[in-house]
Parts: sequence; structure tokens; C-alpha cells
Amino acid sequence: MCLILLATQMHSAYPLVLAANRDECYDRPAAPATWWAEAPGMLAGRDLQGRGTWMGVARDGRWAAVTNVRELSVPERRDAPSRGWLVSDFLRGAWSVEAYLAALAPRADEWNGFNLLVGDAAGAWWLSNRAEGPVRVEPGVHGLSNALLDTPWPKVERGRDDLARILAGPEDAMEASLFRTLALRDPAPDDRLPDTGVGIHAERMLSSLFISSLGYGTRASTVLRIRRDGRVFFAERTIDPESDRWTEVRHEFEVGQGS
Repeated sequence: MCLILLATQMHSAYPLVLAANRDECYDRPAAPATWWAEAPGMLAGRDLQGRGTWMGVARDGRWAAVTNVRELSVPERRDAPSRGWLVSDFLRGAWSVEAYLAALAPRADEWNGFNLLVGDAAGAWWLSNRAEGPVRVEPGVHGLSNALLDTPWPKVERGRDDLARILAGPEDAMEASLFRTLALRDPAPDDRLPDTGVGIHAERMLSSLFISSLGYGTRASTVLRIRRDGRVFFAERTIDPESDRWTEVRHEFEVGQGS
């Protein structure tokens, strides 16, 4: 993922609301979210190149999502494991959040720069191999892109503001409103752009919540909500960059129920 908007313990009915965009090269093969045959307790999309996933949820209510860290000064290691494994390994196992992060943290430098959010309906944790951690995420509205958690990039701030507004609105409009936010394509003003070393034209293109450019952009948008009574609502839209149309998959289940 390249944008994750997260609200924990901020809604009376939904202790967990997450909305995210996955940005990736258009030619990197991927499959839409489904229950994995070899891990039937995990619902997630699949990166068909790295074999992991960018975001998913398990039947027991655990969830995870990952972004990379934009750092042009640090060369990417080609021998590093896929960051998508950080999500799939957690969800396909029986790890608690704390146990998984405790085991992962000492070896986090094996991966290229990453941000990992993991949690359940009760709360969330953040681990990055570019910061001290793991860190328990405080109840509230948070945003994560390709820098550290809550770094005030314009897309993160706009997404957080929208999420807070949506949470205060009608419950039956929440999902549709979140998808509208994830589809916003207008760039931030130049005077608010971060300087991450990619140049002004790329910063402008990357500043919108939904990215559309030649060869790279938003490939999928996902909304995950876990209700206080244990009902999970998962909706994902996969975007075809050529036609700009999307297909949607939807899943609802009770935490702890089998397939």
C-alpha cells in the first residue's frame, strides 16, 4: 500500500476502520482479494511476483497492511525478501500481534525500508525498520504513506481529515464516502509538497490520494471495517489503468467463524 488511513476506537460501532490505496507499477502482476487456498483463514490480494500481499484480514479479526519507505539515498537490495511477506506471514499464522512484532523487530533490517501496521479490532501497532519500535498506535485517526506514521504529507493530512469527517457522518454512507476519498486525484499545491528527492513533477504526481501516471499508479483501493460485535466488512476495488474502470469484491464474516 502507499496510503493507509486508520481509525482505532473512534466510532461507537466500528472500533477499527481502515481505508487504503495500493500504488504499484502497472506491469507487476497481482490478483484481487480472495480467501487463499493454502491459507483458508486469510483474505487478501496477492502480489503474483513477490507472492505476498499488501493488505489482508484473518478470520480471527487480525489484520495487516504494509507500505514501503521512499528513500532515494538508500539503494534497494535486490536480495531482500518481499515486504508483502510481512503481511502474509502474520495473517496465515497463529501469531498474536505482540508476539509477531517481537519476533520480527530484531531482524527487520533484512527487508528494504518498510512500514507495517498490524492489529485487530482492539487496536493497532506500527513497526518500521526506519524508526524505533514496535509502537502501539494510540486511539485516534492516523495516516501512513511512504514516510513514517503520521508524517504530515498533504495526502496523509487530507485523508485523515476526510476520515474524521466520515466517521462523524451517517454509518450507512461510510464505505461509499471512504471510496470517494481514496479516488481523489487532485495534487497538492506546490508550496505544500514534501521534498523526497524525486523532483517537483514526480512530487506533484505522487501527492494525490489516487495516483494515475504513465506506467505507475493506484492499482487497488480497500475499505476494511470491523464492527464491535465482531462483524467484518471488507470491500476492494481493483482498477484497470487502461480503461480506468474498476471491479469489486466484497466479503462479510463474523470473527472466529469458519469458511
